Amino acid sequence: MDWKIPLADLDINQEEEAALLAVLRRRWLTMGAETEAFEAEFAAFTAAEHAVAVTNCTVALHLACLVLDLGPGDEVILPSLTFVATANAVRYTGATVVFADVISEQDFSISPQDIEAKISPRTKAIIVVHYAGYACDMPRILALAEKHDLAVIEDVAHAPGASLNGRRLGTWGEVGCFSFFSNKNMTTGEGGMLTTNDAQIAARLRLLRSHGMTTLTWDRHKGHAWSYDVVAPGYNYRLDEMRAALGRVQLRKLPANNARRQELSDCYEELLSQMAPEITVPFSQHPGQSAYHIRPILLPAHIDRETFMANLKQRGIQTSIHYPPIHHFTEYRQAAAHYHLPVTDEIAAREVTLPLFPQMDTTAVNEVVTAVRFALLD
Repeated sequence: MDWKIPLADLDINQEEEAALLAVLRRRWLTMGAETEAFEAEFAAFTAAEHAVAVTNCTVALHLACLVLDLGPGDEVILPSLTFVATANAVRYTGATVVFADVISEQDFSISPQDIEAKISPRTKAIIVVHYAGYACDMPRILALAEKHDLAVIEDVAHAPGASLNGRRLGTWGEVGCFSFFSNKNMTTGEGGMLTTNDAQIAARLRLLRSHGMTTLTWDRHKGHAWSYDVVAPGYNYRLDEMRAALGRVQLRKLPANNARRQELSDCYEELLSQMAPEITVPFSQHPGQSAYHIRPILLPAHIDRETFMANLKQRGIQTSIHYPPIHHFTEYRQAAAHYHLPVTDEIAAREVTLPLFPQMDTTAVNEVVTAVRFALLD
């Protein structure tokens, strides 16, 4: 469908085209100098000691679980209100997923109180998800982790450039996992990044992302080595030079694009409060600096969501749902049947995501909110 106002759009222009062409002309396409530069620039941007580029955020989460030695018999606490990859990555290691509820209809972040209630002798880690680009309560979560000797992984797929108390998200826990999927604040089509301040974790991440090999093809191409050993059962989770080149350009654009997202999100809040006050707009006055990845709203309980979304579709406005909770999926339903997640279930039944991307203008926001108003009345 040719949307009048799509849910998301790409900021891609001649800068990305030139960066890709430069890589092609250098004739080295697998992981090399461009990827190393992207990692260095991303580490500097986040103020992390180390950044490790990978194929996508799912494999970033998988590697994070591996380097923290998660496995059979271990439990990992995470929210159900997230994309399924967050939970799948835990299961790849043989560890068990334990779902915690989120805080409230105003704050979709994982609840520290429910995390603590779900900790057992088998709990080994917590995965937090900075939903929509807004920070979880990291000081309280880290205090829980320290008290119970737990590792913390940050799923930062929605939050590149976001911060809390002046500290970038992705640098609070042992490992941060970023996504550069096409609908994210910065994109390489597919792609991801891990951040850490632990040199040993970084070294192991680099080893595991490339077959467990002690030297890379790039090292041998540069004459730094002529052979290699394999010291771990690694994976082919490398990022290529084309996507690294895209990432470097997108990273330079990220601060301005995030700032524009904030302006549009503020406009949404103001117009929704005026024209559709019965709509709940979460994360108002939320602490920290958000990346404003998406604009979620909660419909009144009596509004049929499918009809509401169809109404906006008729006006050419694309909407979505973030997310069908993981514990509702067939694959997870039986294992999660004993979990009580009332806030997650309530949000999941009423959440709608409205269009938000830097190329929007306030006229488009006004058109979306006007459509919301009419959809509520239909």
